[in-house]
This record gives sequence, structure tokens and C-alpha cells, in this order.
Amino acid sequence: MLEGGLPPGFERRVIAVAPGTSRAFDEGDWSDTLVVLESGELDLEGMTGCRERLRPGAIFWLAGLSLRAVHNAGPVPAVLVAISRSK
Repeated sequence: MLEGGLPPGFERRVIAVAPGTSRAFDEGDWSDTLVVLESGELDLEGMTGCRERLRPGAIFWLAGLSLRAVHNAGPVPAVLVAISRSK
């Protein structure tokens, strides 16, 4: 899980999305955050209903996207590691 320490001024959050569940998208949760999908699969659902599937190892940025929700349609938890500047 992105082992090792982070430089001063940064923080790490681990977010798990259980299999078969969704998480409403709140852009404020992802401002200034780089995300790595450590395990599982994650579907990003846009406001039009279109989905894009991400697989383990994906590195992405969610700020500024018009998303409705994130979904885990897979059989294992989707584990996201989010790195951002300390607040």
C-alpha cells in the first residue's frame, strides 16, 4: 500500500468500497488529491450514466470531473489510496 513515508506536508487516506456497493461522488473529497487503485476494480459513473472501469494500479485524479458516483461491481473490495497535501 504505497509503503514508506510521505514527504512533510502530505497525508495518505485509504478508502475501501465494498463489493457491490457505490459511493456518491463529492468533488470536495478529492480536491488536490492523487489516487491509486491498489486492489479491486472501480467504475466511475459520469453524470450522463456512462461508466469507465479502472483496474488495480490505475493512477488518477478525480477533481474537476463531472461524476455521479463510483461503483465496485467486482467480487473484492476496491481499495483506493489517496495522497493529498495536509490541510
